[in-house]
Amino acid sequence: MPEHAIRIRGARTNNLKHLDVDIPRGRLVVFVGVSGSGKSSLVFETIAAEAGYQLNETFPPFVRNRLPKWARPEAEKIEGLSPVVVIDQRRIGGNARSTVGTITDTWTYLRLLFSRISSPHMGESNHFSFNDPAGMCPTCSGLGEVVVSAVDRFLDLDRSLAQGAILLPGFGNGSYWYSQYADIGSFECDTPLRDWTEAEREALLYGGEHAACLGTRPPKDYEGVVERFERIYLHTADNLSDRKRETISRFTRSGICPDCHGDRLNEASRTATVLGHPIGELARMEVTELVGLLERVTDPAVAPVVAALTERLRAMISIGLGYLHLGRATTSLSGGESQRIKTVKHLGSSLIEMLYVFDEPTVGLHPHDIASMATLLRQLRDKGNSVLVVEHDPAVMAIADQIVEIGPDAGTSGGELVFQGTFDELRTARTATSTALGSRTPITTDPRTATGTITVANATRNNLRNLTVDIPGGVLTVLTGVAGSGKSSLAAELIAQHDAVVIDQKPVSTNRRSTPVTYTGIATAIRRLFAERSGLPASRFSANSDGACPDCKGLGIIYTDLAFMDGQETICETCQGRRFTTDVLRHRVNGLSIADIDNLTITDAIGSLPNKQIREGLLQLERVGLGYLRLGQPLTTLSGGECQRVKMARELHDTSEPALYVLDEPTTGLHLRDVAALLGILDQLVGQRHTVVVIEHNLDVIRHADWLIDLGPGPGRHGGQLLYQGPVAQIHGTPTATALQDG
Repeated sequence: MPEHAIRIRGARTNNLKHLDVDIPRGRLVVFVGVSGSGKSSLVFETIAAEAGYQLNETFPPFVRNRLPKWARPEAEKIEGLSPVVVIDQRRIGGNARSTVGTITDTWTYLRLLFSRISSPHMGESNHFSFNDPAGMCPTCSGLGEVVVSAVDRFLDLDRSLAQGAILLPGFGNGSYWYSQYADIGSFECDTPLRDWTEAEREALLYGGEHAACLGTRPPKDYEGVVERFERIYLHTADNLSDRKRETISRFTRSGICPDCHGDRLNEASRTATVLGHPIGELARMEVTELVGLLERVTDPAVAPVVAALTERLRAMISIGLGYLHLGRATTSLSGGESQRIKTVKHLGSSLIEMLYVFDEPTVGLHPHDIASMATLLRQLRDKGNSVLVVEHDPAVMAIADQIVEIGPDAGTSGGELVFQGTFDELRTARTATSTALGSRTPITTDPRTATGTITVANATRNNLRNLTVDIPGGVLTVLTGVAGSGKSSLAAELIAQHDAVVIDQKPVSTNRRSTPVTYTGIATAIRRLFAERSGLPASRFSANSDGACPDCKGLGIIYTDLAFMDGQETICETCQGRRFTTDVLRHRVNGLSIADIDNLTITDAIGSLPNKQIREGLLQLERVGLGYLRLGQPLTTLSGGECQRVKMARELHDTSEPALYVLDEPTTGLHLRDVAALLGILDQLVGQRHTVVVIEHNLDVIRHADWLIDLGPGPGRHGGQLLYQGPVAQIHGTPTATALQDG
């Protein structure tokens, strides 16, 4: 007899306090609570982890060794589970060969279609694969781009050769390659390059026939600066050092492949057509347009291929991604786009009684677009599946069959079941979420005065239509518009044309030794405090240095690789997980050892460490809503939104000259209650005379803006236009204006 509920007893993962809860199956259940309350610990690290672990156990060892590893949660009993599908916020990423077409399998079907009915006929479908030697462009190896020298960055024309006019490493006065140009008698070494003739500068850069103009001909083996740079840095196959990588980054740029012009395929594959269109042209079409074209393919021999391809493309349209094209790199997708891409393969599935787990599916969605995601969630439920959603958006809460709130607060003050019921019942409950639902940030009617402007000129990135926009300086500007309207493209152009501090959601570290306090620089002050009290060197209080336990090297755990079984992490028997030597742990500040400090939450540590610098740094972390994190918590465990707020905390230390800050959806992962604190931080940056530009869909942030730049009217080729710029109180006639009125 099928189970009617997922029953959890005694859940203790992270901050969960022996939690007991029954979650109805076959329903859409939304989990809410303040940031750090334990929602993800329950949904992802308990329910999904146990379901994934048990499913993996049904496979033979050979297969298990190649499946994602699930750590079993701490709980007394978990019953009523189904096979789980986790659809999280992580950007799909991938490498330069990963595209929307490859990640959704639509490119596979398109290749198959061309291999069967293209003219001229090409045979196997691998001839249309840019990842296969049979199909890839030989010039760019199927990448569509080549790395080219940024020659305009090579020289400082206001300097002479003797003053270091050649900016490349190793080419300056006294460096290894300097004599190859200064000592051959062909160039005036003490004359600024601006006073040289154009022909002389060409000879310096390119050599060869360009050197014929010189009065004193250079040696036969003379190499121009560009040729020598490319030979040393671009035409080597060895593993590149960090220094070489940094040089390549500074003095090169990516350029469209001169042979395939970005289509990635060789000439024969580029010339084959279906309905008069080569496959590269179809890859550049928006999905909505491509579906219309495929309807004209009537050959019955390929009807199954067309049907399968069309089904996947229509699924993309149904979840609001019709503006994408199959050739778009997955590395350029936002977190919200990545999450919706992952759902495409599940829309056509006939499996039932599955367990679908979503992590904030409205991330990256304009309020105008949330209805399409709500429809998707209901479709999955109505097929007979259980859908669990971690979410902060009231629009998703409103469609839930049941809401579960974990709290009452964050960190050690959370981990309890504080509410379970319907949305209407939640609104009258006395919880952090119900209180936040009843409040709203007022629209700014008296915006701050700008201090000049920052101009983005003639922007044509992606769908931007030669856009020129003036962004006011010294105030808070919010970029708005429906998903795919061009907000991120405009922000990217802003960053490309002006120096900016970018605070995005990319991971801040891949090293499990990095923590919030090491990243923000507070760790040094903590070690110094212990050194002053103990008389020992500060390095003794670092688990990465002299004070580390010799057996676990300061990690606190011993990892054992068990091949096809999950790797086993066991607490180090020598230090009992405390990471430091016994001698170091004897020394205390306010009764706390250095290991005790790691286990404190940021909020608790503020009152425990008697040092102004430490306290101010911790207060910045608390102000960005991270007071629930432990000081020793690895940064590798943080979500995208948490990573972004750690970056914000570090920037709040900065008291330098006014700068341009660009933030990408900083409300990601924030509870409604915590948005007010975020607005305070943005105001603090503006108060320090910085210019703050935010990409955001959250209505509270939009209402708080001094200046609004609204793009649209639609996504993709239907967007890229400036619909409105001005004070938020005056916007009208756009989807954003409608959302402000309705919300």
